[in-house]
Amino acid sequence: MKAESIESGEASKAVTGHGVNRGLAVFDLVLRIVAIVGTLAGAVAMGTAEQTLPFVTQLVQFSAQYDDFDSFKLFVIVNAIVCAYLALSLPFSIFHIMRSRAGTSRILLIFLDAIMLVLLTSGASAAAAIVYLAHNGNSSANWFSICQQYTDFCQRSAGSLIGSFGAMFFLVLLIIFSAVAISRR
Repeated sequence: MKAESIESGEASKAVTGHGVNRGLAVFDLVLRIVAIVGTLAGAVAMGTAEQTLPFVTQLVQFSAQYDDFDSFKLFVIVNAIVCAYLALSLPFSIFHIMRSRAGTSRILLIFLDAIMLVLLTSGASAAAAIVYLAHNGNSSANWFSICQQYTDFCQRSAGSLIGSFGAMFFLVLLIIFSAVAISRR
């Protein structure tokens, strides 16, 4: 009689653990979708950032575009790569909802998520440094702030960083929750 109650208790414990892993897998899917939106918004906002200022005549104009800065080009490319990776990883996330005990694919996703986190951090940090210089300048290097003249360009480029840094936060959460799901196996 005792053996039956112990076995049924272990079975209910296994069922609740299975439910927790399924919940983590659903949360994983939601986080991936939100991170896709963040990286896509960051890439599109930066890729479309441009502003033209007329000088004394219409013949002479000054313009600022994202592709004038190599750091901004890197930012757009990195965000596009991470966005594509996250979109391609959605089937794995759906697979984890159906099979919450899958371990090898979770380990692969943790590894790839970490690589994408590093890539996204480097691209966003490089762009953030240029945005900082555009807003504040550097008096010791005689670089002047350009955001007093190119306000729309600066607002758009600074706004694109928000999506990218948000996606970095969600990637960190993805790595943590995937590690928790693996440890619960």
